[in-house]
Parts: sequence; structure tokens; C-alpha cells
Amino acid sequence: MAWVGGCRRPWTAIAIAAAALAVSGPPLRAQAPYPASTVEVVVPFAAGGAVDVTGRVVAQALSKALGQSFVVINRPGANSNIGNGVVARAKPDGYTLLVSSIGLAVNKALYKSLPYDPLADLAPIALVSNAPVGLFVTRSLPVGNLKDFINHVKANPNKLNYASYGIGSSPHLAAELFQRTTGTKLTHVPFSGNGPATVATVADTTQVIFCSTVAALPFVLDGSLKPIAFGHDRRSPQLPDVPTFRESGVDFVMGTWFGLLAPASTPTPVIGTLNRALRAALADPEFQKIVTSQGAEIVSSSPEEFAHFLRTESERLSTVIREANIHSD
Repeated sequence: MAWVGGCRRPWTAIAIAAAALAVSGPPLRAQAPYPASTVEVVVPFAAGGAVDVTGRVVAQALSKALGQSFVVINRPGANSNIGNGVVARAKPDGYTLLVSSIGLAVNKALYKSLPYDPLADLAPIALVSNAPVGLFVTRSLPVGNLKDFINHVKANPNKLNYASYGIGSSPHLAAELFQRTTGTKLTHVPFSGNGPATVATVADTTQVIFCSTVAALPFVLDGSLKPIAFGHDRRSPQLPDVPTFRESGVDFVMGTWFGLLAPASTPTPVIGTLNRALRAALADPEFQKIVTSQGAEIVSSSPEEFAHFLRTESERLSTVIREANIHSD
């Protein structure tokens, strides 16, 4: 009996350990090799615009790099607040991601209250690319260069409509800065995304749009839009005959950017996996060609670099919003 009693203790310990494993259940999904199933990439704007195009490039790059499906889900509205909020409230396991843009940095200053904190409730993964803004007009507008455009607007104050994809969006801020710089007056018509805003200008519903060539380039190439000037320190490789604003005598530089984020508290290893996969994919000449052909420049930052950029950009653009007295309804 002593021998049996002496052997009961290790078997008891094994039984207790087995019971503990049974109670704990299967490991959480985030603890499994990531990604183990389809990942949703939320784009907070309508299909067809610059953010949507970038989101699809990112999804394609990550699908190829990680061997799992990354699927774009469009959730437009409220200058990206609807889509941003969906991701901010999502489970922080890496299976709901966000590709967002400049609205993420301005919405806190633009809206009196938000159901999420853009800086605290989202985890930066990578700043993907930057796209300088250009001035494009409908082909029916009787102007051929920036001087003609400014003179025409001054002769017709508030008679020309400019499109944007929401209050506080990059096209809106660019147009407001341009008006303050040149002493011109335009009428703002917001849309739910850059795609609809650009199409409205093509259709002459609006006559002017300040946007990246990501959305405008196809319409420029088929003659539906006329490019007037480019808001960068150098000309666009896609539109080498279009001068910069500075070349045309106006000190105006403006652009937008695109970044990948996850809900706050997403595990650091998951953030690292996504960052490394995306940076490696964007180093691939195939994806570089896709991004640059749309008029954007690849940035491909670290999570820490993107977090610093987002804080700095939020401070800079919040100042612009206050000085221009821009506010949401």
C-alpha cells in the first residue's frame, strides 16, 4: 500500500494539469499562427477613390505575402469616421484592419465629439504612401493654366463648385488653403468619397477638384479632366507637362497620405508581422509599379515612425482647421 500511495501523487498532479487544460479551452485565435483566416481591410470611403485604390493594393500585397485572404470592405461616411470607428471598436486580434488617410488626423479637431479617439484607439502599423494633390477642372471650363483659372474664379466669385470627399478631407483642406493663398472664392460640394467627387467633376456637376492623381489620372488620360497645377516640389512623373503651383507663381504645396492601422491593443507580434509583410511586399517592383503608376510615392514606415507622423500631422492640420474656421455640421 505504501508503494501505491507513493505513486498516487504524480498521477494526481497529472489529472489536475489535464483538468486545467480542459477548463482553459482552445487557444485564442490571435495566439494561432497569424493569419489563420480571412482578414477584413476596412476602407472608410466609397469605392473608386484614392484611399480605396490604396486599400486594394495593401490587401493584395498582404494576401500575397502572408498566404491568406485580405478582403476590402468599404464603409464610407462622415469623413472616414464611420469606418475608422468600426475598426477602433473591433476585436484587437489582427483580423480587422483599417486603411485610412488624412481625415484620421483632422477629425478630432473637426468634430465636437467622436465615438473613438483616432490617436488612442487605433494602433499604427505602417505609413504606406503619399500622394501630392493636383488641381483638376472639368474640360468645359475655359481655362488652360493656373493664371487663367485664378482670373476666372476672381471674375466669378462663388460661382464655381469644387468637389471633395467630405468636410475636412484632403481636397477640402487643399481648396480652403488655395482660396486663402490666392484670394479666390469657390463653393464647396462634399461627397462620400473621392471616386464620386471626381466623377461629379467629370460630369460637370462640380467644376473643380483638388485631389491626388490616384483618382484623377484615368480621367486626365481620356480627356475628361484638365490638369492645371501640381502641389508638390517637383512635377508628377505621370503628368510631366503639368507645372507645379510654385512654377506657376503660387506658393502652394499639399498632399495626402495613406496608412494601415489596427485596433488598439492588437498584439505586438501581429503588428510586427503585418508591418514586415507589407514593407517586403511594397519593395517588390510589381507593387511599386502599381503604386507609382497612380501618382503616389511609397513610404513604407515602421509602426513607431507612423505613430510619430500621425501625432505631428494631427497637430499641424488641427491648426489649419482652426485658422480656416472649418467645422462639421
